[in-house]
Amino acid sequence: MTARDKEKALLNRCAAVARGAGGEAVDQSEATVFQLASMILGRGFEDQAGKLRSAAAKYFAGHPDEVMEPIEAVEKGWIIGLSRLRDRLSRKLQE
Repeated sequence: MTARDKEKALLNRCAAVARGAGGEAVDQSEATVFQLASMILGRGFEDQAGKLRSAAAKYFAGHPDEVMEPIEAVEKGWIIGLSRLRDRLSRKLQE
């Protein structure tokens, strides 16, 4: 699976969770990306950002040793860039 494939899968999970249909984060990468996405979503997406933040918090409550700085998601290749995540997720949520 390429980095873009991984990013696409995480983006789809973010959108599902933000819409209230995706449940909780299943691993560290999802929780970290959810947390990051909740911080960078723009105005008009407050409810969706809250759902992502909540899903990340639930995961990290049970796995406190896996908390990391959200920017590490970029360094690990889970996402390609912050503005790209914000733009693509915003578009997906508007669909």
